[in-house]
Order: sequence, then C-alpha cells, then structure tokens
Amino acid sequence: MMCCMFAPAVHSEDVGSTRLYFVNASLQRVTYSSSVGVSLPCPAGGTPSAILRWYLATGDDIYDVPHIRHVHANGTLQLYPFSPSAYNSYIHDNDYFCTAENQAGKIRSPNIRIKAVFREPYTVRVADQRSMRGNVAVFKCLIPAAVQEYVSVVSWERDTVSIVPGNRFSLTSFGALYISDVQKEDALSTYRCITKHKYSGETRQSNGARLSVMDPNESAPTILDSFQAGEVYAGHSIELPCIAGGYPSPTVRWLKDGRPLPSDARWTRRLTGLTISDLRQEDSGSYACEVTNSFGSKEVSGQLHVIDPLRVTLSPKNLKTGISSTLFFTCTVEGSPEYTITWYRNTEPIVPDEHISIQGQHNDTLQITAAQKLHSGAYQCFASRKGHTAQDFSIILLEDGTPRIVSSFSERVVNPGEPFSLMCAAKGAPPPSITWTLDDEPVVRDSTYKTSQYTLSDGLTVSHVNVSSPLIPDGGVYRCVARNSAGSAEYQARINVRGPPRIRPMRDITAVAGRNTYITCRVIGYPYYSIKWLKDGMQLPDNHRQVVFENGTLRLTDVQKGADEGTYLCSVLIQPQVSINQTVHVTVKVPPLIQPFDIPSTSVGKLMYIACVVSSGDMPIRITWHKDGQLIVPGSASGVAIETKEFMSSLQISNVTLKHNGNYTCIASNAAATVSWERQLIVTVPPRFVVQPNNQDCIYGKAGVLNCSVEGYPPPKVMWKHAKGVGNPQQYHPVPLTGRIQIMSNGSLLIRHVLEDDRGYYLCQASNGVGSDISKSMILTVKIPAMITSHPNTTMARKGQIKELNCTARGEQPIIIRWERGDTVIDAERNPRYSISINKKGDEVISTLKLNPAERGDSVFFSCHAINSYGEGRGLIQLTVQEPPDPPELEVREVKDRSMNLRWIQRFDGNSIITSYDIEYKNKSDTWDHMYTTRNISPTNNQANIVELHPACVYSIRMYSYNKIGRSLPSKELTISTEEAPPDGPPMDVILQPMTSQSIRVTWRAPKKELQNGVIRGYQIGYRENGPGSNGQYSIVEMKATGDSEVYTLDNLKKFAQYGVVVQAFNRAGTGPSSTEINATTLEDVPSEPPQNVRAISVTSDEAVITWAEPPRLTLHGVLKGYRVVFWSLFPDGEWGEMQNITTTREQVELRGLEKFTNYSVQVLAYTQAGDGVRSNVLYIQTREDLPGPPAGIKAVPSSSSSVVVSWLPPLKPNGIIRKYTIYCSSPGSGQPAPSEYEANPEMLFYRITHLTRGKQYLIWAAAVTTAGRGNISAKVTVEPAGKVPAKILSFGGTVTTPWMKEVRLPCSSVGEPTPTIKWTKDSEDSAIPVTADSQRQILSNGTLVLRLVKAEDSGYYTCTATNTLGFDTIIVNLVVQVPPDQPRLTVSTTSTSSITLAWIPGDNGGSSIRGFVLQYSVDNTEEWRDVFISSSERSFRLDNLRCGTWYKVKLAAKNSVGSGRISEIIEAKTHGREPVFNKDQPLLTHINSTHAGLNLQGWTSGGCPITDLMLDFRPKGTWAWQSLKANSTNQLFLSELREATWYELKMKACNSAGCGNQTSQFATTDYDGSTIPPIKSARGEGDDVKKLFSIGSPVILVTLGVALLFIIRKKRKEKRLKRLRDAKSLAEMLISKNNRSIDTPVKGPPQGPRLHIDIPRVQLLIEDKEEDKAAVPVTDTEFSQSVNPQNFCTGVSLHHQALIQNSGPLIDMSDIRPGTNPVSRKSIKSAHSSRNRYSSQWTLSRPSQSQSTASARTLTSDWRTMGSHGITATESDSYSASLSQDTDKGRNSMVSTESASSTYEELARAYEHAKLEEHLQHAKFTITECFISDSSSDQMTTGTNDPADSMTSLSTPSEPGICRFTASPPKPQDYDRGKNVAVPIPHRANKSKYQRTLTMPKSSSSALGRLQKQSVGAYSKSYTLV
Repeated sequence: MMCCMFAPAVHSEDVGSTRLYFVNASLQRVTYSSSVGVSLPCPAGGTPSAILRWYLATGDDIYDVPHIRHVHANGTLQLYPFSPSAYNSYIHDNDYFCTAENQAGKIRSPNIRIKAVFREPYTVRVADQRSMRGNVAVFKCLIPAAVQEYVSVVSWERDTVSIVPGNRFSLTSFGALYISDVQKEDALSTYRCITKHKYSGETRQSNGARLSVMDPNESAPTILDSFQAGEVYAGHSIELPCIAGGYPSPTVRWLKDGRPLPSDARWTRRLTGLTISDLRQEDSGSYACEVTNSFGSKEVSGQLHVIDPLRVTLSPKNLKTGISSTLFFTCTVEGSPEYTITWYRNTEPIVPDEHISIQGQHNDTLQITAAQKLHSGAYQCFASRKGHTAQDFSIILLEDGTPRIVSSFSERVVNPGEPFSLMCAAKGAPPPSITWTLDDEPVVRDSTYKTSQYTLSDGLTVSHVNVSSPLIPDGGVYRCVARNSAGSAEYQARINVRGPPRIRPMRDITAVAGRNTYITCRVIGYPYYSIKWLKDGMQLPDNHRQVVFENGTLRLTDVQKGADEGTYLCSVLIQPQVSINQTVHVTVKVPPLIQPFDIPSTSVGKLMYIACVVSSGDMPIRITWHKDGQLIVPGSASGVAIETKEFMSSLQISNVTLKHNGNYTCIASNAAATVSWERQLIVTVPPRFVVQPNNQDCIYGKAGVLNCSVEGYPPPKVMWKHAKGVGNPQQYHPVPLTGRIQIMSNGSLLIRHVLEDDRGYYLCQASNGVGSDISKSMILTVKIPAMITSHPNTTMARKGQIKELNCTARGEQPIIIRWERGDTVIDAERNPRYSISINKKGDEVISTLKLNPAERGDSVFFSCHAINSYGEGRGLIQLTVQEPPDPPELEVREVKDRSMNLRWIQRFDGNSIITSYDIEYKNKSDTWDHMYTTRNISPTNNQANIVELHPACVYSIRMYSYNKIGRSLPSKELTISTEEAPPDGPPMDVILQPMTSQSIRVTWRAPKKELQNGVIRGYQIGYRENGPGSNGQYSIVEMKATGDSEVYTLDNLKKFAQYGVVVQAFNRAGTGPSSTEINATTLEDVPSEPPQNVRAISVTSDEAVITWAEPPRLTLHGVLKGYRVVFWSLFPDGEWGEMQNITTTREQVELRGLEKFTNYSVQVLAYTQAGDGVRSNVLYIQTREDLPGPPAGIKAVPSSSSSVVVSWLPPLKPNGIIRKYTIYCSSPGSGQPAPSEYEANPEMLFYRITHLTRGKQYLIWAAAVTTAGRGNISAKVTVEPAGKVPAKILSFGGTVTTPWMKEVRLPCSSVGEPTPTIKWTKDSEDSAIPVTADSQRQILSNGTLVLRLVKAEDSGYYTCTATNTLGFDTIIVNLVVQVPPDQPRLTVSTTSTSSITLAWIPGDNGGSSIRGFVLQYSVDNTEEWRDVFISSSERSFRLDNLRCGTWYKVKLAAKNSVGSGRISEIIEAKTHGREPVFNKDQPLLTHINSTHAGLNLQGWTSGGCPITDLMLDFRPKGTWAWQSLKANSTNQLFLSELREATWYELKMKACNSAGCGNQTSQFATTDYDGSTIPPIKSARGEGDDVKKLFSIGSPVILVTLGVALLFIIRKKRKEKRLKRLRDAKSLAEMLISKNNRSIDTPVKGPPQGPRLHIDIPRVQLLIEDKEEDKAAVPVTDTEFSQSVNPQNFCTGVSLHHQALIQNSGPLIDMSDIRPGTNPVSRKSIKSAHSSRNRYSSQWTLSRPSQSQSTASARTLTSDWRTMGSHGITATESDSYSASLSQDTDKGRNSMVSTESASSTYEELARAYEHAKLEEHLQHAKFTITECFISDSSSDQMTTGTNDPADSMTSLSTPSEPGICRFTASPPKPQDYDRGKNVAVPIPHRANKSKYQRTLTMPKSSSSALGRLQKQSVGAYSKSYTLV
C-alpha cells in the first residue's frame, strides 16, 4: 500500500537521467578457491557513471594489498590467488558491501560474505554395510566435515562401472546410494562414490566398500537412514529419507503434525522416503515416519520449516519535491515473518530526529517532516532474516521549490498594428502556474490578448501572450509571475509601441518595512528620452537604498517607514525641454515581531504558563495559538486557557496531562505580515504496572507466559531478571533472550519451551527515566510429568547368567512403574524367573527387573512405564542374550602372485554382532607359532584380500570370527600356493659418478633379496637430460645381471649436462619399480669454439685494444669463468717473446706496456672450470712507432792526431725503423755554444770525425732517429786525438744467437797505430783455446770470425784480442746456437670408450721458443698416421671420436724457429672396452624340440662396446660341413629344420670394435614324441689296444717335449735380453745432446758419437734375483757379444764412488715443465685399464779403453713385465756411459710405461750432472716421494725425503698406473758420513709377493743400500740412492 502525504504539495516523478540501480541485488555470498582467486563486480551502478566503492561490513574502507586484493577503477573487487601462508581472515573471510554514488545519491548492496576455500587434502570414505536379503542397503559417502560444505557426490560406481539410477539402484539428492531388494550377488561387488569439489573442481574416489548380505532373520525394524529438522525455501523440493531394515519387511507410515498426510499430488511416497515438491509455507510442520513389523516399531521425526524468500518494496519509488515537504515512505516486506527492518539514507543508518521518525510495528514506515535540502538522496529499506537480506531503495530529490524563470522575452520596439508574442518558461516544485500583467494590471484574455500555458514532462511550465494588433496602450512593462506552493518568481521587460508617449495613472503602493519595494513608471508610447524620479523635489537616488533602473523602475531596499513613506514623482522627457509627470504615494507598514520563548518539560498534574509577546509591528495585531497544526480552542475540553492583550498572549494549563504533549505555535499577524514561533511541550509520566506479575506454575516442556504490563511516557523499557532456587532470591541475573525466551510487546515474558532450570524467582523491572524504576517479583514453579530419565536402550546378557534391567523415573510424586515383556505385563508373583524391586533415591524412583537365568527366548523388547498426575513416560529396552559365534565357512576365490582373495559365510553370530575377523596364515613348512595375522577385519566384510605375500610360496590359512562374547573355533585349514611376481623393490645404492664430460658411471646393488620375487635377469638403465629443451623422455639401455653389485658407464652424453638416471631390475615375471631418479652432471669441459669476432686495434705505441664476442652458448660445455688473452711478441730475428696472458671476465681488454713498434700475435680463448678452451686464430697486430731508445753502446777511439772513430750499437729498443743516427761532438771549454752534429746512415754503426785538434779532449755521444723523432742520447764518452794510438776494438761484445747449420760472422774491427793484430780464442772449462782457421772457421782481414754450418757444440764464449805495441783491447762474444727442440716426454693421462687424453712435458727448447707441437696417432696394427697440430702453450690433449676398445699408437714432436725436433717415444694406449663375453649364468638355449632350437642371444655382454656382428656355425655331431648363420637380433634366434633326435655342435662368435668372443656348446634335438635322447657313447673296437698303449706312452712323450720346450724358451729369453742391451744407445744420445752443447774442447782421434761421461771410480754393481735358492750369475764381456739373453729382472740401483770432482756442464733446464701434473693434485684420476704398457727400458753401461778406443758395452735391462730367476753382476769400470734402447717386444703385461722408465733414468743422469757441479759433494740422493699403483682400489703411496727443504727439482708424471714421482736432492754436510739406513717407501698393499729383488753393493763396500720392493701385481715402489 503506497501512502504519501504532502505539505506543501509534492510531485512524484522520475528523477530524470540521473539514477542508481542494482545489477545483482541478490548476491550475498561468494566462495572461491584460494588457488584461483575471484573477480567480483560491484552489484550496484548508476547513470551517469557512479563512483563505486567497496567497504567491509564494519564500514572500514577497502585498501589495496599488493598481489592480494585490489579494487579496479571500474569497481571490480579482485582477490588474487594466494598461498596458505598469506591467508588473512580480515581479507579472505569477511563481510563486504559495495556502494554506488552519483548526483542522485548513494546506495549500498547487502552484505556479501566472501570466503576463500583452501585446497585441502581430503579423502572420502564409504563404510561397508550389512543388509538382509530382500531389504534395502544404504551406502553413504563420508566426507570430512572440514570440506563437507564444498564437496558433493556426483556419481557412484559398482566395480569401476558408473551406476545408472533405475531398477534396484537409486541415488538421492544428498548423495546416498540405495540398493533395494538386496540379493546375494550384490555382495560380490565393490561400491565407490565419486565426489567433486565445487570450487577447485577436484574429484575424489572413495575406497571400495562391500555389502554383506545376510539371510532374512526375524527382527524388529532398524532405521538405516532418516531425516532431521531443517529449513527449505518455498518453491523448492525436499526428500525426507526414511529407510528401515528388518524381517519381515517393515511397513512405513507418514504423519504430519500427528495426523496422516493429506492427499496432495505434490507429496510422493517412495521406497527411499517422502518427496515434497513445490514447497509452500503451509507445508511447514512436524513430520514423523513410523516403521513397523511384527517384531516392533521405530519412529523418526523432524521439524520442517518452509520459508518464503524476503521481497521488499519501497514506495514512493522516485520522488522530486521541494524543501519543507512532509514525506512518508512505506517499506512493504513479503515472505516469511520474523524479519527486521533497517533504514539507510545514502548508505548511512537513519537515526530519528526532529525531522525524521520511524514508525510501524516492524519499523516499516519512515516519515520526514519539514524536509530540508540535506534530506535529499537515496533511501534504502533492508529486511533481514537469518542471514538472508532483501532491500529496495528510492531516490529523493529535494529542491528549493521556489519557481525560477528559465526562459523569457526581451525588450523590443513595435509599430502599431505589428503583432508580437511573448514567452515565459518557469520551473519549480511543484510545477508553477504563470500569470501575466501589463504595467501591474492583469492581462485578460480577450480579442486583443491571447494567452496559453502548458507543462512539459520535465516539470517546465511554458506560457505565451500573443498580441495580434497592438496599439499604443498595449505597450508598457509586461511581467510574467510563476507561483507554486513554495513561492513565486517573476520577470518583466518593456514592449514599446511607437506613438506619442504618456504615463498611465499609477496606484498608490503599500510597502512592508524591512523588505524591498519596486515602483514602476507606467510610460506608454515611443520614443522618449529619459525617465526620472523625484521625491520632495529631489531627484532620486539620494541614498544607498534607492536605485533607478534604465527602464524607469525605482527600487527601494530595506524599506523604512519614516524615510521612504511619501509621494514620488515620475518625470518623462519626451522632447527637449518637454516632460510629462505622474505621482504615486507609498505607504509603509511594519510587520509584527515575536519575542522568542521556550517551553520547559513538565510532568502530569503540574501547572504550565506560556507567554507569547510581540515586540514590534503596526497595530492592530492579532495573536492565535495552534497545537500540532490545529487551532487551540480554550475551554475545559482542552484544559487550556488563553489570555490575549494588545500585543501579547498567554497560554495557561492548570492541570497538565499526557494529552498536552505536542508542538505549540504562536501566530501573530497585522496588515503587513503574519509570523509564528513554535516550541514543543513534553509531558513525562513515570512507569506503572497495568498487570502485575504473580506466582505461576508451568509444565515442563510446554509454553508459559509470565505476565507483566506497564505504561508511562516516554514508553517504559521492561527488563526481566531471574534468580535460581526456591528459597529467598540471592542474586538476580538478566534473562538471556533467545529463540526460546522472548519479551512480548506488552512486557510479558514468553518461554516457548519450559525447562526445569527455568524455575525460580523472576523480577519484572520497568523504567523510562521519569521517576523511580518499578519492579515486581514472582515465583515460577515447574511441574515435572513422570518421565523415564535413565534406562538402557539395548543391553546384552550371556545365556545362563543373571541379568538385571534398571529403569529410573522422576517427576511429581507419586510415581507408579510397570514392566512389560513385549505387549505382556510382567507379573513377578506368577513367574518365579522374574523379580521386581523399587528403590527411591531423592526425587528419583529406580525400578529393577531381574531375570534369573537369562534364556535365549529373552531376546525381546522389555519396557518400563512411569505414571503420575502430569503425564506418563516409557522406556524401551532391547535385551539380547549372547554367546560366542560359530566359525566362519572359509573358501579361496582367487590366488595371485602376492595376494589371495578369501570369502566366507558367517552362519550364526551368537546373537551378538560380529566385531571382527582374524585371518592367520603361515608358510606351509612353519608351525603356527610363526604365523602372520590379519586382525580386526571389519565385520561388514565377507571377503578379504591377503596381500604382501611372497610369490611362489605355499601358505596355510585359517580364520576366526569374534563377537563381544569371545572368539570362535578356527575354521577349516586351507593350503594355497602363490605365483611368481615382478620385483617389488628397486635396485639399491644407486650412485652416479661423472667420469668425463661425456660419461657417467652408474653403480648399484641388486634389490633386497626378499623383494626380488625370483631370479633377477637383468637391469634397465633409463637416463634423460634434465635441462631446457629436453623432451623429458628416458633413453633405455639394458644389461644382464652379473651379480649383487653392478656397474655401467653411460657414454656419448652431452657435455656439462644434467642427467637423471633410474635403474630397474627385471625377472621373468616382469620389471620391478625404478629407483629414485638421481641427478648428476657430466663434468665440465673446455669450450670447443673460440670467442667470436676477435679484433685488435693498435691505440698507441705501447697499447692495443682487443675485443671479441662470447662463443656460442652450446659450445661452452660449462660455466664460463672468463676469457684469457694470450699474446707474444715476434722479434725481427724470428724469435718469439715471452708468452703472456691476461685473464678477464669482460669481452674487451686493453694491452698496456707493449713493446713499441713490435709485431704481436694475439689469441683469445674462453675458459671454464675444466680449463682453457680453443684458442682463436692468431691475430697479428703491430704497435705504432715511437721515439727510439738510446744506442745500446758507444765507443770513441783516436784514429789519428786529428780524427777519432766513433762506433755504436743500435738501440735495444729501436721503437721503429731507424732512419739515421746523429753523432754529437763537443769540446769542453772551447766556447762553442752547441756541439757539432754528424749524420750517419742507419746501416752504418761507426763514423770517423776529422779535423779535430790533437791533445784536446772531446765529448762524443749519439742518438737514433725514427719517423717519430730523435730518441734519447747514448752515454757520453771522452776521447783525445793522438799521434800514436794504442790498439782499440770498435766492435762490441755480447750475445749472438743463430740457428744451427748457418754461417755466423763475429766482427772485431780495431784501430791503432801501429796496426793491431787480431787473435780469437774460445773459452773452455779452465783455459782459452785459440781459434784456428779450417774448413769451418775463418778469420777475415778485418778481424771478423766466420763460423760455417754452426752446431750446438759451437756455442760458447769467444774472445777477440787486438794488440799493438802501445796496448791491447778485448771483447767477449757469447755465441748461442739454436737447435731443434728436444723430444717431449709423452704419457697417457686418462682414457674412455671413445677418447684418450695425453699429457707431456716439453724437452729442451733448443734455445728458441717452441712454436707448437705435432701429435701423430694411428691404430695399433696400421701405419696410417694422422696429424694434429697443437698450440705451444698446451701440455695436454684429448683425442676424441676413437674406436671403442682399440689400441692406438701416439707420438709427439715439438717445433721451434729452427724446425721440428725429435719425435717422442711411441706410446700405446687402449680405449675402454673389451670383446663380448657370454655370461655363464645365462642359458645358451631357451628351448629345444625335434626340429627347432631357440638361442638366447641376450646372454652376450657387450664389454662396453656395442656388439656389431653375431655369427654362429652349427653341424650335426660327427659331420664335417658347418652351416653358418648371421644374427640381426640381439634377443633371440631360432635354428630351424634340424634333424630329429640328433646331437649338434654349436659355435657362436660375437664381435665389436674391441674384438670377438666365442662360445661353443652341444645340444640334442628331441624325438618326434618330445622325448630326449641319451648322450653319445664311443664304441669299443679293434683300436682299443692302440689307445691303451697311447695312454701309457703319452706322459713320457710329454715330459720329453716339456724339457726341450723349456730349453728353447730359456735360450730365446737370453737372446731377447741381449738384443735389448745392444739397442740401448738412444738414451745416451738424447742426454748428451743437451749437455755437450757447451763443450768447446776439440775432440781428437776418430769422430765419436756424443756421450755423457759419468766418472764413477771403482763402481761395482751387483744385481740379484732373490727367488728361492737361485744363485747370482755374473755376466761377462763375452756374454754381451753373444746372443744369449739372461733372464729379465726388476731392480733397484745403488752406485758408489769415492769422489766426483769433474764438472761436466750445466744442469738441464727444467723451468718449462708444465705445472699441474703433480700426482698429489691428480690423485683421483686413475687409468681404467692397466693391462698394457708396451715398452721396457734398457740401460747400457759402456767402458772406454785407455786409448780412447771403442768401449765395450754392458746393458742393464729393466723389464717390469716378468720376473726372472737369474741375476747379473757388472764388473768394475772406470767410466760408464748410459743409453736407453727401445724394445720391439709385443708383450702386453708391462706395469710401467716407457715414459716412466725413461723418466727414471733421465732423473738419475741429471742427478749425476748436478753432483759434478758440487766440489765438496760426497753424497747425493734420488728418492721416490709419491707413487701410484695400478690397482684402482688402492690409494696413493707417499714417502718423503730425508731433507725435503733441499729438494733441487721435482719432476712429475701424470698418474699412469704404476708411475712414481722422483725427487733429486743434493746432500747436506751432515750427510757426508751417512752411509746406510736409507728410507724405503712401503706401498699400500697388505700382501707381499714372493718376488722381491734388491740390487746391492758387496759387503766390503761402504755403499748404502737401494731397495726395490714389489709386493703385488700392479704395485711397486723404487728408491735410488747415490752414496
């Protein structure tokens, strides 16, 4: 019902284009997933665009939280996904609302609950169920409470097949599964529910539940599923489940409010319960379901509340009115009751005040009195009920209702008869009406004036005046006046009609004092000149309150009676000096003014006097009184008396009552105006009781009202208090108001459901702030009807025992208790088995029924009944007499590898629910003491799976059932056997070890034995690259099992890439689980490409800039650590400067401090942790020219009495091309200001200065000149010309370097008078040897020494001496002859299946920088050498892409500016891998029949190299022809078309790159019927005697052949050894080439090869082979020349000498040994194969004769491969020379490479050289410091020297198996007397070999002992000691 009252009038309309609206006002809850987030547009909006804001329900503004919450510009609230750790309940679980605001107002949405739901792990479960055949089975999906709100059941499955509702299967709306008419086969299936999360979308599948189907058993009904109380919205449907089991099947009856259901098509009874569709409010009520059969009944009930959604309508909808209006809003709510209404204006709660009041029973009416502008806006009415809210709103626009002129006409001039039209438009609230006047006279519609008026839809009122034929009187001031209830507005303008002017007569004017007044001079006709106003002869205006407008209107502001009252004259000038005049009289009236007053509050019965006084105004003044807008009539009826005098009036109330409350208004009026003054009178009344509370009785469980009604003003507030107890009240507490207890509108207390705790004292207290509070107490007594408070619902008894049933009742006394058995009352007197006793305890009565004894027939329902005056109660007790169950009948349904499925039937449960089952099983061979038990199997199951059995085992099984009484007897024992199964466990201890940059070694152990489930046949290794761009797929390789521990190397992997590896074991049943993926990264490698775009720019003469770009990423093979710029200078003589490098992380480097005007070679490389990468191509750059340095030397010698000769050396640093030399000559004290300058060509290095003065000293100096300018001057020398000149040499000494085999000129120019003679000598060790001319040497006339085809021995110091009679002069020239570099020492560092890494130590560089190395390699059995060129800075190299398992030969040579040096010794190395081998644990043949045989090719192991060929030959035994077959598969091969019952011979060969492996076998095909044939037996015949004779003679023949063979072997060995000794000269040549370069003494006699002389007086070597009792055998000179070769031996050497005094030359320079090869730093790198080091070492000791004839040589051979039985003794010799020979033997078992042997003897020779340099040296040491043994499992062996601080040099070799590091040390003084007890290193091996060899001196000698101990194969140590 819309109600709207207006005062003044109100216009209801659409507020126009400005409006607000709701997009989705019903949105009140939003739940979202935390992993997804939510975007929530604002439910409100507006036109034009409204400002949208979000708030919390508390009113707090929403602020942005980065990445958590954000409000977009369009008003959308964004909550982002977040992790659980970022959860904030203030943000993610709170009430929000949104507002929309524009010019129309501001509205808010209902509160919106926004809640985030986490993704929580949860599982759903279905419990096993039991049901009798023919009943209904109910399965429920059990969802955890934490997620129950968000998870719903979407489907059910039966044995993995979705259940389609129909037939016997039903799915309820709440997710339950009903199976009707249950059958036995239903127990064979499993049932699962499928759920889905509403917000995350996740689905879950429950466990599989079983249904136990029982045969029908007579029983009372049991409720399987029921309903509870709930609320449902009208229009929806609801299911009320009521499912019961029992036998016979129970019947179902439905009741509503205690009555049978009415007939209604909306109510449908189904098997599953009651369905009500299209719910209505009248469907609310109490529903009950009764199920009954012949054995009992059950009932379930619940309250159903059908509620209508709330709908709110607010009227009027949109309203636009003026200020001071009175507005009424009505909020109409439809839907369920018990709602609350809340009012809002512009989203703020409305608080009643003097203008606003909220009225109505539900606060559904809002009244606004005297509305003000601030009351404009949006008004909303919210109705709420239990979390549901509905709302409606209205837009109110309160304007200043006074009309305003919005469009009008303007002044104009018209001619008589010319029609014109005037328009005036006005707006106001309500829309105004418009009237017209002409010169203050109304315009009357007639034939002259046509008027019209209309109002547009937007409230605009438009009015027109049309004049069709105007005359002069129609001219004048036209005024339009717009009026409405709020006021008026006017507009005027003059219309001039041409004609003679005149003035209309003007009416007198009455003005109101204090207001403004306008006086218009009514001039008609046109034109006229001006209008003037005069008063009392004075032209106006004459003060600030007067204004005369151009149109002739006079305005008087704030009119005053004395000043402005009078006659005014209007004077119009119509012609010059011609005026017309008219007067008007103004009378001023003064309005009344009421003096303000207030009305104090009062109370009933008091007196009240109110005076209203008018303080000013024209008389007469009329005063009246109004109350609440109505005129007050004095008299007894109103109880008010009014007394009025001339200017005052009083209102008198003699007895104030409540009816006098209200607003009183005093109104005063006179001829000028009417004014009023209003105030409110408030009459207060203290509260009083209308109905007082009285003591009251209430019945427990019923409703009760405690009466208490009060009145007063303001209306009193009633509060109830309660004090417990029935005695004196102790303390009152406020009664909590809940749904059960409420205060009624009249103040009474309503208790909907009385409880016992409600008894006690109640106090009704009322107050309204007037007077004292009033209160009244009462006592509430609660009467308790008889009720059973305690009894067992069900109870158990054991058969034969006494059973007592107790029943406790309470209530008002007296109480009678009666027992019934079923429907029969128990009479204890007649049945002695029963006895009944009563016991009172306080207000309770306890009755006990005793059964003695309990029998099986007592398993029925017993009931106890309690009765008193207020009601009756009943307790129902179900008694069950129990006993242990019978054993279940067990059967085996299915047996698998690890499990078996059992099924059983439980016949009799002993009248007790089966609580559990136990299944016991054991190995058949064990006793039951070692059994396994599966306990506490759910009683709802009738089958079980026994899992975790071991495959292929025999088990015995039995079973027990349990109830509360006890355990049954065991079931019948069953015996079963399990099948085989794949392995259960993964391989253990999987370890990844990166071996190289392209290989990873995988090691693991077999799965645990108990998890293998059979024989492990092999393994699958899966590996994949874990990195960007990888496909994530595993590559699989398979290998056969070899034992408990396995190893496999993955090759050909990517460099520096991470790989994940898993390993799986497999047996015949299948593959087991894989191991956990383990990651490993292949080792870093060096970059394979150089930096790109290398550029070099010469900046200055000593600075250059090198830039480059990073190599391609894929070629880095590691983490780029930086760049290294390698550069060296190239000198004009072809020599290289020192190689330098700069390391940087940038891609640019500045090279500073370079040599000026010098060529440089530059290379750039990138490096990783693994080392330096490939260098870029050599880039050449030349620094710029600069000023040259000073000449390196200068000489000035007199050549005559007037001349001197100046010679000089070129600058050490020419810094450019020398263009000339400038020689300066000055004479101190000569007075010359500047020295004389002489220029010389750059080719000339001397100059003769003439015209000098004899006897005068001169200063001479020189400077070089380049294009950059003159350089620094040389040193100044002093010279004095003389007539006689002693010999002087102009040439300079110094060092001259030249390549060998070249001609060298050593200048020695001299001057002197007389002419000097020249003599050349060469320095020897202790003397100077004159240089004589021969074919290779010549001294020219100018003194120059010419050496042709120089060699290394030509190096040395040459002295030139110039001599005359007056003196001599000398210079020394050091000649250095450059030769090709010495051979490098090459060793193998590491090997893999496809690569060999080599390392080397360069030899002597021959006096010239090494330019590079040439590496040559070939396969062992070929001579096709391949060359690899390597940079000079490299000391290792890896040969890649080699064949697996293949021997390679490698050699290396160095190059310098002279040429290529000697090639190193050829070494051999083998890549990893070996030939295929057939696994002996694998069967060769898989199956055989009469014509076919299957071969198992998987038995072949690859040996690390892929198998390339598989070939086999087979033939029937006893035949010659072989049949050949080549296999393409590596798994299995079939031989077909074989003969029946025949024995066959079989040969198989598998080949790879490492070689071939063979396997032979024999097999026999079966007979046609599948039977096997016997083995072949040889037949006895005539040849038996011959065989017998042969068997007797064979041993004799074998012994004879053995003796002969032994003799031949010994002879061959001796010949071989002597051959090695003869070939041992190469070592001496190598060593001597390094040491004899400085020997200048010419060699006399026939030319001999270079030798290293080691003078060791009285040396005797004893070489012993200690093996059992073999004697030492000396070797004579004759034996050296014979072809007999003594047995090889392993030895240590001790050398003794008395004194070493000869210095044989400098020690070999070892400064260029590559760092980083110390075995300590490389201890972890060991060779994978130590089976082959091809060469052994031989040393030759040669003794020259006294006549320098050819020395006989004896060779000591060190062969580390085999151990002999003989020793060798070297006789005395004065001098020995040592040389190394190479062995061509192809033996493959040497444990020491040639490199290690040669290193040993080179170090020995170098130690001797050093010893000869020490004059007082008595002792020298040579000691092993570190050794590596070949066995990879052994550790590094380390022994220290006695004096490590004195270590002279340390040579290292890479860690080849069996290689030692040696240290040569000079002795200390205290070591001179030390002769024995030299420390011998002990290898790290526990077991000693029987071979132990020691080389010692005879006992008479004072030499120390050197020992060699070899304790096992692959381990050795050596100690060399010089004593």
